Amino acid sequence: MSSAEARLAELAKRIHTEAGMLAYPAGAWVEPVTDATGQPVHDVVIVGGGQSGLAIAQGLIRDGVRNILVLDRNPAGFEGPWLTYARMAILRTPKHQVGIDHGLPSLTTRAWFEAKYGAGSWDGVVRVGRTDWMDYLRWYREVLNLPVRNDVAVVDIKPEGRWLALATESAAGPGVVRARRVVLATGFDGAGEWRIPSEIAHALPAERCLHSNAIIDFSRFRNRRIGILGHGAGAFDAAVAALQQGARSVDLCFRRAVLPTVNPHRAIEFVGFLKDFCEADDAVRWSVAHHFSTANQPPAQHSFDLARSFQNFSLHAASPWQQVAFADGAIAVCTPQREFTFDDVICATGAVTDLSCRPELASLAGQIALWRDRYEPPPELAHDALGRYPYLGRHYEFLEREPGTAPCLAQLYGFSFCAIVSMGPHSTSISGHKYSVPRLISGITRSLFLEQQHRVLPTIHAFREPEIEFPSPRDDRQTAAE
Repeated sequence: MSSAEARLAELAKRIHTEAGMLAYPAGAWVEPVTDATGQPVHDVVIVGGGQSGLAIAQGLIRDGVRNILVLDRNPAGFEGPWLTYARMAILRTPKHQVGIDHGLPSLTTRAWFEAKYGAGSWDGVVRVGRTDWMDYLRWYREVLNLPVRNDVAVVDIKPEGRWLALATESAAGPGVVRARRVVLATGFDGAGEWRIPSEIAHALPAERCLHSNAIIDFSRFRNRRIGILGHGAGAFDAAVAALQQGARSVDLCFRRAVLPTVNPHRAIEFVGFLKDFCEADDAVRWSVAHHFSTANQPPAQHSFDLARSFQNFSLHAASPWQQVAFADGAIAVCTPQREFTFDDVICATGAVTDLSCRPELASLAGQIALWRDRYEPPPELAHDALGRYPYLGRHYEFLEREPGTAPCLAQLYGFSFCAIVSMGPHSTSISGHKYSVPRLISGITRSLFLEQQHRVLPTIHAFREPEIEFPSPRDDRQTAAE
């Protein structure tokens, strides 16, 4: 073994030692149930095996909910965005974040990093590298032996008696997985889908117009003129990737008059907000979400600096794309400032908010309560997209649009970007996991316990494990002495 492998092996031993020290109460307690055919029903199925899905799985196991399963549509080791469409060199999250370690020091990113790279290596890190973070997540899954099943897509969820039936697709064909509770840990597009503005998509050939969150072979852009729409992290990361692969030029256009320089997300990284924002009243939660929708965060400093280091990169403020056309093999773009000619364009335009776009919600989307169903903002804070987000309960559970019409929604949890209005702008991101994951798990364990609460007293009555012996060993010793 190399020294790094030996350190990681020793770290794995420490993790299990620490977990054992904090194991009380350690037993599995959820009473098993079976379906109509006698097959076991999972207590919890988590859809999505990225950082949130793994953290939730470990948290449930530590709280004695062991009959769980994690499903992910991607191959093993490629869950989440980190090795697919994420392109930043380093994370923008502060390196000192904690949360998915569940309070185990040896399970932290820092412990893993120092085991892999040696003592003192953490001191030289400003932010964790993107590929290092994915390596950490792979190790996290392996060392905890989490029950993840890859290459399985969930294409629908329907109620089936007392549980939910998940329709799946895999190389083996269609299947069904049943669960008493289901968590949708589906990431940034969990409230809808990535989408190019329709006026642009309809005007251009699909192969010449890509979304920044698609998997892109940037080598195809060598010696080509590239136009990028958007000003966020995805826009600058795409610009850097194209420039590094030899693009002739990259012009990044955005509608704002000035590029944002202040990141409002840093202002809400305090315990009160992260832990209990969802307890605030609707007016406060809506106003915060509205502010974040209009005061977007800037690109990360390192991506911004790297893009501007290329002489063939240009930044264009106050330049929304008013007209887009395709003629003679080139793309013509008209903005209020000037006209451009591109060979290819990339739209860093985020996701549309529309639950009906989510395949796993195909049967239930129309019954889910949305913010527009529960709250009417003042006219100056009206926002159609925010109104389309689900109005979640205090533990991330979906609620019924019409009371009594879809009680199964109480068994379904939205731990994804769909929670930003109800639970806070980054409750399901790395920064929020320390408090959001325990809140979700508390809701799940509470509901499972209440489901079997009437078995508590019979269980107590049936308990027959003696705590003392009679006659005791002491009595036996005294009798022998006499």
